[in-house]
Amino acid sequence: MHTIKVLIVDDSAVVRQVLAAALADDPGIEVIGASSDPVFAMERMRAQWPDVIVLDVEMPRMDGITFLKKIMAERPTPVVICSTLTEKGAATTMQALEAGAFSIITKPKIGLKQFLQDSSDDLVSTIKAAAHANARKLVPRVVTAIVPSPKLSADAILSAATHATHAMAETTDRVVAIGTSTGGTQALELVLTALPRVCPGIVIVQHMPEKFTGAFAARLDDLCQIEVREARNSDRVLPGLALIAPGGRHMLLKRNGAQYHVEIVDGPPVSRHRPSVDVLFRSVAKCAGKNALGIIMTGMGDDGAAGLLEMRNEGALTIGQDEQTCVVYGMPKEAVKRGAVIKTLPLGGIAGAIAGLNR
Repeated sequence: MHTIKVLIVDDSAVVRQVLAAALADDPGIEVIGASSDPVFAMERMRAQWPDVIVLDVEMPRMDGITFLKKIMAERPTPVVICSTLTEKGAATTMQALEAGAFSIITKPKIGLKQFLQDSSDDLVSTIKAAAHANARKLVPRVVTAIVPSPKLSADAILSAATHATHAMAETTDRVVAIGTSTGGTQALELVLTALPRVCPGIVIVQHMPEKFTGAFAARLDDLCQIEVREARNSDRVLPGLALIAPGGRHMLLKRNGAQYHVEIVDGPPVSRHRPSVDVLFRSVAKCAGKNALGIIMTGMGDDGAAGLLEMRNEGALTIGQDEQTCVVYGMPKEAVKRGAVIKTLPLGGIAGAIAGLNR
């Protein structure tokens, strides 16, 4: 079995030590080096190139963003950002993610050593997923923070939210629900920018940390013909509008008469994510039924598979992104495995499926 070679680049000796120790416990991972800054890292990489790089953002001599861009230009390699996310540093971290990082792990300023030890399982899973990512698809995107948590089902949110309304047999409005994670922001950009101004209302869960979804939505709004914005509680789902669930909160679809709106709620992570695709999809199944289209796209893990199956069982059309165009064929693969996907499409075919929903 191929051992995944990992290089750690962080100016904190504590972080380097704790990360190296956590990864050393897994026989499938070999830490080939731990460098205090990118200049030392590049010297080491000339002798042996890693399969995955764990990278801090703010470092001496060369910042992590410059280093990341250099790697992506010369030899695209999966990079896991391990950074302290603060309001002040969120823009810097977003730049790093947009430059092509595979994933991001948030590390706190207080209790860092304990946090990294508690997150070791998630870190190992992320590194293994990164090592098997589709290298050709390592292009600018943003993905979720990793926050260790129990794996709850969507019942933890749906039962606590206001009572669900059942889907009407038929409405004139159609709802498109999209769920995605690793590699999803680039995939969403390709889909949403290809949509005409007149298209069904769209609700989206992209695994992403707090403070990033607003900026991500604003960027897409500038690029797209449709309107894109971060969802607010009670927002109507309207044709030509895409609502993105805010990072750190769940989004549910609700119905008032024949009109759809979203509800933004707090609650524990579901399938280890907040927002969770399963929470959105299961609420869409209950409220929209066959009036909906469910789409599950690139991402690791299984969030969304159960909800998409529920959507299919309620009569919705369900689509999964194909393996060839996914950065990580995890979420769609699990949905296919459970029988939740009616049709598999390449990334380039998804916008057409959305635009044709009202025809």
